[in-house]
Amino acid sequence: MTASDEVLEVAPGVQIPLAELQITAISGGGPGGQHVNKSATRIAVQWNLRTTRALRDDQRAWVLDKLSSRLDTDGALRIVAGEYRSQQQNRRAALERLQQLVARALIVPRARKATRPTRGSVLDRLTSKKQRSATKQQRRRPQDD
Repeated sequence: MTASDEVLEVAPGVQIPLAELQITAISGGGPGGQHVNKSATRIAVQWNLRTTRALRDDQRAWVLDKLSSRLDTDGALRIVAGEYRSQQQNRRAALERLQQLVARALIVPRARKATRPTRGSVLDRLTSKKQRSATKQQRRRPQDD
């Protein structure tokens, strides 16, 4: 990250200041031997959605709702990246994941506009129902009066 990258561009008009992010290097776990046990190459990025100034109030409410299962009790979103041996690559991966996650959460689906079925589709549906009814009618036993 250079001096010109003081913000993380998430979506058009939404930029997260890097000062709001808590970026921590932690030691990795799992297989990998001496390297993974001695070096802190895993990166954890934490961003508090409740206190951020990067989002408008409506955006904040929407993102809090969409990402509620991923937030802790303080409203912080935590992303951990540890798939690379390099701290720099893990940092880049964690920031990219944060960017994608928030960008997806900011997408508001368009409201469905209620429409009526066309006359042709209604006629087709009723015709097929009558045909099915006639087929079932023919399968019945004849009733003796």
